[in-house]
Amino acid sequence: MSAIANAPAHDHHDDHGHHHKETFITKYIFSQDHKMIAKQYLITGLIMGIIGIAMSILFRIQLAWPEQSFWIFEALLGKWAPDGVMTPSIYLALVTIHGTIMVFFVLTAGLSGTFSNLLIPLQIGARDMASGFLNMVSYWLFFLSSVIMISSLFVEAGPASAGWTIYPPLSALPQAIGGSGMGMTLWLVSMAIFIASSLLGSLNYIVTVINLRTEGMSMTRLPLTIWAFFVTAIIGVVSFPVLLSAALLLIMDRSFGTSFFLSDIFIQGEVLSHQGGSPVLFEHLFWFLGHPEVYIVILPALGITSEIIATNSRKPIFGYRAMVASILAIAFLSTIVWGHHMFVSGMNPFLGSVFTFTTLLIAIPSAVKAFNYITTLWKGNLQMNPAMLFSIGLVSTFITGGLTGIILGDSTLDINVHDTYFVVAHFHLVMGISALYGLFAGVYHWFPKMFGRMLNKNLGYVHFWVTAVGAYGIFFPMHFIGIAGLPRRYYTNTEFPYFDDYADVNVIITVAAIITAAVQLVFLYNFFASIFYGKKAVQNPWRSNTLEWTTPVEHIHGNWPGAIPSVYRWAYDYSKTNEDGEYVIKGQDFVPQTVPLQDKEEELNH
Repeated sequence: MSAIANAPAHDHHDDHGHHHKETFITKYIFSQDHKMIAKQYLITGLIMGIIGIAMSILFRIQLAWPEQSFWIFEALLGKWAPDGVMTPSIYLALVTIHGTIMVFFVLTAGLSGTFSNLLIPLQIGARDMASGFLNMVSYWLFFLSSVIMISSLFVEAGPASAGWTIYPPLSALPQAIGGSGMGMTLWLVSMAIFIASSLLGSLNYIVTVINLRTEGMSMTRLPLTIWAFFVTAIIGVVSFPVLLSAALLLIMDRSFGTSFFLSDIFIQGEVLSHQGGSPVLFEHLFWFLGHPEVYIVILPALGITSEIIATNSRKPIFGYRAMVASILAIAFLSTIVWGHHMFVSGMNPFLGSVFTFTTLLIAIPSAVKAFNYITTLWKGNLQMNPAMLFSIGLVSTFITGGLTGIILGDSTLDINVHDTYFVVAHFHLVMGISALYGLFAGVYHWFPKMFGRMLNKNLGYVHFWVTAVGAYGIFFPMHFIGIAGLPRRYYTNTEFPYFDDYADVNVIITVAAIITAAVQLVFLYNFFASIFYGKKAVQNPWRSNTLEWTTPVEHIHGNWPGAIPSVYRWAYDYSKTNEDGEYVIKGQDFVPQTVPLQDKEEELNH
């Protein structure tokens, strides 16, 4: 359906806000306005992020100073830390819930939920999402799943303790360990609801991008942010149902006596009745989501980075079509590489070589993106604001973290470092820190659009530099202890004299983690204080081309008063000159998408 054919639908939507008076409940809680839902996702994601980071600090303290007593353990963990000494079971539970919260609730929902909601209607020229009601439902399902996940921390036997990958048999047998009981059940229920939320959101994003683009907004004029969100939603629709099926089969194994993932099992000499299942089947199902999940997390961050680097370099993005092609290639390849997580599971060596090939292949579109960012930055008129710094930081961590992926993607090399801190260092840099940088960059860039005020730039600089140094301080040393063979998820290594020499490295990592976590308080203060006391924003503070900066600073339901603007050019006409060498708009180094092409002006669309 063409964008023009949909224009009447836009106009019908136009006076939607005038039909009824909005109450506090309908405006701020059960809102169907995409801009308010974006804020709800962001603030919920930040709260979940605080909880996830706090957990990581607790288990990092345990790793740095094992068997020492800490009052904070006793205060926060209660019976799980008698006399201030953390028990092995709560250590594993903290690692499990930290991983789950950060991957799904912060980086998936907090990043994609926030910016897909905020930017898709604004940047394509739509009044709102295709379905405001489904959008609201998707947020509240996410909120419900967050509450259930946090509530699992308070059950008597302890929260889920099978690692964030919840491999059977630990996750399939309620009687296996304390964390295999009610905590594991709540984990599965929470994830099932989270997946329902994600699918509703993704379908809404896809339909909105296809059907509700304004007149002139062809697919080749879409900003790269929208391409990234659009393709991310498609990956989610393809891969999330597979994890849902795995979770449902796991619930059946736990509660209804089936044996999908369980074979011959003995517990304390007792022979259980399970037979015929395979825990490796669960690994296949989990990682068929688990690897596309990496790109569900990182693609929105890369899309945000594309927009911010072009805007703050005052240059057109280099190789627009190559960037779109790389997003599509990453999406396709991400679904055929999951086996590289399973090289040590007894996989046939030939199959291992196939997964090695597809894994190394995905480095090509990833490298295209990195080189295109660097080329965009080259000889640009760089505006070094906090959003730009975090975007450049993302390019840095994406490259350094990606390089170690070449080692882990090779089946013969991976065997040596599998399940060591080398793996932890790799995925935290390439996925975790890179995506967090994308989240921060997006917040600094679009905060004026969300709240009508500016963040404090100096606090933003402090936040970036301490975070950037601290993140490398945490994860760079992990590569070395990983190569030395230090295994992940062990709550202490004091039983292994071989690792005594690396005890000091763990202390360095923990100190860096505490400093990095502490500086996030600067960001939180800046964020919440600026909502109320920040300097009032002008309509287009970054002198940007995209459509969201043509809407008024004060939010209205429907985005634009009057008609929706038409689009005449792509989103990256920065520093564009005419035949005389003058800027297309005199004295202005940017040309908004709403400005018609002038006589003899060539439309760029590299």
